[in-house]
Parts: sequence; structure tokens; C-alpha cells
Amino acid sequence: MLIVSLALRDLFRDRLFLLCNVAVMVGVLVPLLILFGVKNGVYSTLIGRMMADPASLQIDSQGNAELTEARIAPLRAWPEVAFVTPKVRSQFDYVTVHHAGPGVSLREALLIPSGAGDPNLPPGLVLGPAEVAVSAGLAQQMQIATGDTVDLVTQAETRPKQLRLPMTVRAVLPETVSAGRSVLAPFATLETVEAFYDAYALPEHGITEGRPLADRVATYAGVRIYARRLEDLGPLQQRVETALGLATSARSRDVAMLLGLGRNLDLALGLTTALACCGLAAALLFGFWSDAMRKRGTLAALAMLGLPARALALLPLVQALATALIGIAVSFLLYALAARIATRMFGAGLEAEGSIARISPAQGGAIILAILGLVLVSATLSAWAAQRVDPARTLREGT
Repeated sequence: MLIVSLALRDLFRDRLFLLCNVAVMVGVLVPLLILFGVKNGVYSTLIGRMMADPASLQIDSQGNAELTEARIAPLRAWPEVAFVTPKVRSQFDYVTVHHAGPGVSLREALLIPSGAGDPNLPPGLVLGPAEVAVSAGLAQQMQIATGDTVDLVTQAETRPKQLRLPMTVRAVLPETVSAGRSVLAPFATLETVEAFYDAYALPEHGITEGRPLADRVATYAGVRIYARRLEDLGPLQQRVETALGLATSARSRDVAMLLGLGRNLDLALGLTTALACCGLAAALLFGFWSDAMRKRGTLAALAMLGLPARALALLPLVQALATALIGIAVSFLLYALAARIATRMFGAGLEAEGSIARISPAQGGAIILAILGLVLVSATLSAWAAQRVDPARTLREGT
């Protein structure tokens, strides 16, 4: 405690040296913190927006193929796959939605297969056999709300009667998830629509004419797959094409460009940080060493009073640690001020909430530890110099 008290008193008595070292730290740290925070904020927002849109993770097969469940089932076990659903033939994707409400009563909509784990659905929501989720555009045009009942109606020239499927609306999807007019329904619903067009009898829906449904062989025109992570999208698309022998479409190029941007930003920031830290370490190294040389007389007097060499070495280390803590506190305060100003000036169109520059608590803690380590390493030369002070020679030269 005596060494700490002596070191702090000496440090604050010589305020000019303290201010110079703090100014050096602030001049280097604040720009780095702002660069790091802006990179985190902007890039995290771009990644967040892409992750919020399930279409960014979607892989769709192209054209109409003939796939069986035996060929599709292995895909469900792939670790990079979050969700898989078969697709019916494209000509059966549209239905007429009827809603007996105050809005428009009839609208054509795209019928999309869904199931448990579908990223388009709210987390934890599983559609029952007679339940659907509708897009925001369709709900707005027809004034549909959660809990309403709608009819999915379709008809074929070869069938004398319409197919009408009553459904309960379990959710209205946000615009970021599903644009236009669309209805998400369990895959069994789409199979029923396809069987209707293929002239099979559906007695439970009042259609008794047609071939027996038991004779129908289930084949699928394609698949819709969602990757678990953005990093998995490109490799997964290639793997799916190889496994199924189908052409697919996905946003792999856009995702790869964004991920590449993140890697390039990390590389540029890492190089800038390394150079800045080298300059900061050199400035602090010579600053602390010159201060130790300037105070050789004081150190020699303390040694004559009985302080051991190890205690003398602690003096510059304690002063360096105190300087680092002050510099860190000032740097983070100026960073917070700059981040708030930048958010007001440039963040309006980037994000509705939060700051344009972000540093998480974990990242902030790691930065502080790294700075403390850098400063203490820079102070080792001055500690070594203090430890090797020869009291008799120093006092004799001083005299």
C-alpha cells in the first residue's frame, strides 16, 4: 500500500507527464474505438436485416422434377439444414382466398408449403391441419386478422365442383417475411389441391367423383430448403444440387459478398489496430522510461531509505496502470459522445433503434484488458531501469 500511495502521489504531483501520456492514449484509442464500433454497428445491422429476411437463407429448386420422399428425407438430417419442405407443381401454387369480412371478399394468392420449424413462421408456431398464416399484404387488402376464418378455393376445368378448404388464420406475417399476397399452409393442404387437379376423389371435401385417392403415388416437383446460417448457404446450395441433380436458386452471391465485406473490414481494422498499437506502445515505452530516468534521484533516495529493488520496480508499474485507467475512461467517454453524435447525423436511415456504433460489454472488457496489458508491457523498461538504480552512484553524480 505504501508503494501504491507513493506512486499515485508522485503521478498526480507531476500532472504534465500524466496529461501527456493520457493525451497520447486518447489520441490513438478514440479513433480505433469509433472505427471498431461503426464496423460492428453497420455490419451487424446488415447481417441482422439479412437474417430477418428468411429468403436470404432460402434455396429453391428450379423447374418441375419428380422427387420422392425417400430422396428428400436424407436432407433433413444434414446439420446445415434448418428446414425442408417439398413443393408441388408450380401450376397449382395459386388459390383464391375468400373472406367474409368487411374488406375485399376475394383475392388470388400464392399458396406456400410450410411446416414445423419454418423460418417464415413466428418462433414456436406450428400450423395445424386446418390453419394458415397470411402475408401482411393479403391481410391488409382483405382486412384479415388473426383468428379469422378464410376459405381457400380452387377449381379445374375438368372438375364439376370447386374445392373449398376452410382455414383458421393463426398468424399475420410481417412484411419483411412475406411480400405480396401469399398464404402459408401445411404441406398436406397443397397435396390436397394437387390431388384435386389430378382428378382424384376427395370425399371429406364433398368431391366424390374421380379416382381413388389411395391409388395416388406421392411425387414432388421440387424442394424448398433453408440454411441454418448465412455461412452455410453457398456450400449447402452446391450440396443440394449434387444430391438431387437439380438446378437451384438462392441469394448465395449477395450473402457471399456481405460475408466477404465483413472479413475485409476485420482485416483492415486488424492491420490499423496493430500499427496504432505499435505506435502507442513505442510512445508509452519511451515516455515511461524517460520519466524513470528523470526521477533517478528520487528512486535512489527511496532505495537509501530501505525500499527493496522490487518495490522500486513497482512504482512505474503502478503509475502506468493508473495512467492507463484514466486514459481508458476518457477514451470511452469520448467514444460514447462521438457515437451519439454519429447516430444522430447518420443513423436515421440505418436502424430504428440503437446506436450506429456498437461495442458489446464483452468486447469492451476485452479491449480494456488488452490496453492494460499493452501499457504494463510498455512500462517494463522503466521498471527495469528503476530496479537497477545504484543509490550511491546516482546521489554522487547528483551532488
